[in-house]
Amino acid sequence: MTPETAATPPLSLPPELLDAVRRIAGTDHLLVAMDFDGTISPIVDHADAARPLQRSAAAFAELAKLPRTTTALISGRALASLRAVASPPEATLLIGSHGAEAWMGPGSAELQLDDAQRELLAEVREVLAGISQEAPGTVLEDKPAGVVLHTRRADDDVAEDAVAAARAVLEGRPGVFLKNGKRVLETSVVHSSKGEAVEFLRQATSATGILFAGDDVTDEDAIARLGAADVGVKVGLDFTQAEFRVEAPVHVAELLEAVLRERRREVSGDSSHM
Repeated sequence: MTPETAATPPLSLPPELLDAVRRIAGTDHLLVAMDFDGTISPIVDHADAARPLQRSAAAFAELAKLPRTTTALISGRALASLRAVASPPEATLLIGSHGAEAWMGPGSAELQLDDAQRELLAEVREVLAGISQEAPGTVLEDKPAGVVLHTRRADDDVAEDAVAAARAVLEGRPGVFLKNGKRVLETSVVHSSKGEAVEFLRQATSATGILFAGDDVTDEDAIARLGAADVGVKVGLDFTQAEFRVEAPVHVAELLEAVLRERRREVSGDSSHM
């Protein structure tokens, strides 16, 4: 875990972003949807060591309690991994594996692959295992519908060669879907994206406004689906379609606190009647 210390200086969000927060806080039903790694949690070398920043976790949990407000995590992680590291509030909706898995509350159906998909997944894993064995520093991560080639601990040239080799074998293969991320190559036998996940959550929650923040290439799919009534925030300095940007997860904590403050003000009348 990487908690903030008491010595952390006060931060300041761009005035334009604060104005957007005030605007979206007044929407009828607000969906606060967050990526996890690199957004609520700093990026770490070992995926199972990731934890949300304390301020982000606290503000997110309080948002989940507000009326006419839904919180969601949209992650490339498998649902089991996301639950383990994020410890999300009970009411928070969870989207895992880039949209291939969804938890919408008690009774949600688990992802089920058919025989052909299971066979194809085994073949994909065999391909990636062979490549990883020849690429020091790379590791594989199994997910319910795919396998991830992680290259964060590999030298740059080794990482590039490993990803290129995997793409050479798997790209264009019927039923196999590839996504680039930060030092990862995601493979899946189920077509899904964070963009589709955002649209699914919008419809499922009847959200009239969405605040979404994410740091990775795959988060651009979600940002691209946002409309005029929504707010998209890029975390980091990479290219983005988002209207707003913050530099690091510690700024996401400030963002969530600002959303909580403004949303509480907007729904205070609702709360008094609960």
